[in-house]
Amino acid sequence: MVVPPNDGKMEGWLFIIRSHRFGLQFSRRRYFILQENYLRCYKTMPISQEEEPLRSAKIDSYIRITDNGRESINRKVFFIFTLYNILNENDHLKLGASGSEDAGRWIRSLQNAVLKECPNPEKEFMSFSKKNWLPSRFGSAKRAHRQRSIDYYSFLHNEAVTSDVIAPSPWKIFGCRNGLRLFKEAKDWDSRGRHWDDHPAIMAVGVLNGTPEAIFHTLMSLGASRSEWDFCFYRGSVVEHLDGHTDILHAKLYSNWLPWGMMRRDFLLRRYWRREEDGTYVILYHSVIHKKCPPQNGYVRACLKSGGYVITPVNKGRESLVKHMLAVNWKFWKVYLRQPSGRSLTIRMLERLAALREMFQAKAGNYPSDFSSADSEVKIMLPQDEVEDIKSEDKSQQKFELNADLEEDEAEKTTSGRRSLMSLNDASDEFFDVPDSGEMIAFDHLENGWFPENMSQPRLSSAAVFVKKLHDLAVQKKGYMDFQELAKEENVVTSFGNTLQKDSACSLPCSWAPADPTTFLIRGENYFEDNQKIKAEGTLMQMVGADWLRSDRREDDLGSRAESIVQKFAARGRPEFFFIVNIQVPGVTQHTLALYYMLKTPLEETPLLHSFVNGDDAFRNSRFKLIPYISKGSWIVKQSVGKKACLVGQALEMNYFRGKNYLELDIDVGSSTVARGVVSLVLGYLNHLVIEMAFVIQGNTEDELPEVLLGTCRLNNLDASKSVLV
Repeated sequence: MVVPPNDGKMEGWLFIIRSHRFGLQFSRRRYFILQENYLRCYKTMPISQEEEPLRSAKIDSYIRITDNGRESINRKVFFIFTLYNILNENDHLKLGASGSEDAGRWIRSLQNAVLKECPNPEKEFMSFSKKNWLPSRFGSAKRAHRQRSIDYYSFLHNEAVTSDVIAPSPWKIFGCRNGLRLFKEAKDWDSRGRHWDDHPAIMAVGVLNGTPEAIFHTLMSLGASRSEWDFCFYRGSVVEHLDGHTDILHAKLYSNWLPWGMMRRDFLLRRYWRREEDGTYVILYHSVIHKKCPPQNGYVRACLKSGGYVITPVNKGRESLVKHMLAVNWKFWKVYLRQPSGRSLTIRMLERLAALREMFQAKAGNYPSDFSSADSEVKIMLPQDEVEDIKSEDKSQQKFELNADLEEDEAEKTTSGRRSLMSLNDASDEFFDVPDSGEMIAFDHLENGWFPENMSQPRLSSAAVFVKKLHDLAVQKKGYMDFQELAKEENVVTSFGNTLQKDSACSLPCSWAPADPTTFLIRGENYFEDNQKIKAEGTLMQMVGADWLRSDRREDDLGSRAESIVQKFAARGRPEFFFIVNIQVPGVTQHTLALYYMLKTPLEETPLLHSFVNGDDAFRNSRFKLIPYISKGSWIVKQSVGKKACLVGQALEMNYFRGKNYLELDIDVGSSTVARGVVSLVLGYLNHLVIEMAFVIQGNTEDELPEVLLGTCRLNNLDASKSVLV
């Protein structure tokens, strides 16, 4: 149970997630109260305000909150989030909520506490009571805390609006069936939506009598309850769990709803989900290739080019508007059957949404509960000896947790002055897995890896193929992939700021141009009264250059390079000031996208920008905002990126470099595993995307309104093979 925020106060039951020396996790149920930037922990619900908490910590501007997604601990599903101090990677607290809505409310409240003014922001995330937090232990990996799993409502601190971009809808209605409106994705030149592709993207839209959370749990479940509404689904299993938001699924379909004589179909899918700040859930799917699940006898593996669900609360959250989209290549062997039969099958599969609607209507709020069990994902009958082993393991775990509780109680009573149990993590208690020779070879050959199915297999001789190597061994074991190691060539960099060509007409591939500012929405003059955003009218700075680079290391502080456009202006004594946004994409080969903006007027004439340039990192992290927009590209990429303004520095690591005539912002995408995963998805479609972005310093007072865009950019069909080697 969680008590909704009242006068800045948030309280309820959460679970502290900890690990013992063998790496197994366990949970401790505690009552938490967040009030006035202090998070207090109690063993039971306090009966008075004077009751002393077990522990207490201050939430200041150096605290970050990450969303770790779903996690099963001792057969119980938690929605995990972690608090950590950016000044001290060992200072962290891992918490779990029983429901996704509870986790979302806590994350929002904690993020709001971080953004408040703190009297002593330099202080670390430390205990202000008798004891420090008992930190969870993630084995011995010092980098484990830095490889954070951050989803969009923490990675991109979203404002509670539908979109910050004005964009036309590509969807054209073409019919209605079983109470569902049916739409197709039309091309720009097909204004009436009469043209049909070979594998069209089709969407069904309907209103369901259920909360978004309940519908989300039902859609995520692969258990017995799915047979109550999904007439296509026969059997499913999780092939690999990548992180709390991403996994690989294998789904087999029934054959009785397919045309006569058609072989059974199955899918191998990458599933990703997130929860938006307004309570909307997004579930995305696309086909992949995975070594652990090759094509099976008796089945033809169909290809889901993109698909998923968007579940939006309506009618004060009592009902939900659900959009279900599919674009499927059914792999017909006869050419003349492909288009009409494939379209009919896709529409038939979308009608599952009507069955789901009827199920919720019949149950009248009594939703399936099998998702609450970790066993709901995959039902497996185990041999009796394995069942006994599990029972024995459960007993051992319960015994350990009981001992841990006793140790914790003793620690709270002791007066020895020891403030943390972290000192007990001796090296002798840690265990390391040493890879054998087979694993080392597999590192270069994508052992246990997976690939997007619409992506060609890697070829060592090609510099244009993406996704060749993995970031590191731990990433490899989870299935993540980064850029292919590109062929070495001589250094051809001529001038930083000019390596990506400009094309104002946006007709050339791998080019840049300023985006139309009127596409983006920003806070208006009366935003704090009416909460309305207005169309931007222009930009404060002019975009003058861009870099698309690759190297074997991070490229920091490009503005200081002697070959850069910034230093060339400085050498001539020019007064212009430069603002550089350096987006760093991790991988065996590091890729860098740098955008250069120039201010022609004196910096002092723009007070908010002057404060940002000369302020500290905490101020900068709380104000720098990015608005993303995929103007052309696949539906799944558009849904992954979104169109909402975000405070990037509140979750991703940012480094600032201040020079005489410039300020550079280096954004490390690799500091978030989920952000890295989203970028990996985007990279798979990069050649076919038009990406637009806008940057703004957030106005937090009436004197700072209306906001003004710093600058915009439009990137047309970037190509990794055309990046310049540094």
